[in-house]
Amino acid sequence: MSIDKSQIRNAATVIVLRDRFDAPRILMGQRGAKAVFMPNKFVFPGGAVDAGDADIPLASPLPDLCATRLCEDADATLAHAIAVAAIRELWEETGLILGTKGEWDRPPPADWETFAATGHLPAASALQFSFRALTPPGRPRRFDARFFLVDADDIASDLDDFEAASDELSHLQWVPLSEARSFDMPFITEVVMAEVEARAKDRTPPESVPFFKNNDEESLFLRLRGRPMNG
Repeated sequence: MSIDKSQIRNAATVIVLRDRFDAPRILMGQRGAKAVFMPNKFVFPGGAVDAGDADIPLASPLPDLCATRLCEDADATLAHAIAVAAIRELWEETGLILGTKGEWDRPPPADWETFAATGHLPAASALQFSFRALTPPGRPRRFDARFFLVDADDIASDLDDFEAASDELSHLQWVPLSEARSFDMPFITEVVMAEVEARAKDRTPPESVPFFKNNDEESLFLRLRGRPMNG
């Protein structure tokens, strides 16, 4: 049976913020020229939630506030899988580890074998749910993407070692936040960038989360606490 490419898929994106109090930088890479979705664009690491993500145990859960916000205007059972997808995609696309030292109590699935081989368990306590965006209708792929901000200090591996990364993103680099807008990036990434800039020196999870909601009827810019954005 063929997959309906127009179906909206849940997705997780990770924004790793380094040197946030001095000269903040964010980790970005470039999508391939032949990619169906956003070719050539500079993006944050991330991707769709896989069916198996719901079954992966976490060494530490999401912060309570972030889990609560993830469940608003969404299936509450998705929060765990979305957090797992964020950690998995960060590993696959950058080779960076968000986890704690430990041995798995069961054989890991195939797409987690290399992560487990590093001697780490996935941990979600450092993920801060900061933005949500729904891809507009008419695009070749549509995602309901949740963006997570992570302080680079919480990464368990060498921040400059991308050897374990897949080839899905090229030109992985730490981009100065002050220069990021000069890169060719999707519109929604620019919008998220403004939110990152506003939170660069704030380590606490956001009380409310912007939600760029595009559906067939209208385009809305909401905050996940039931309030429309001003302006």
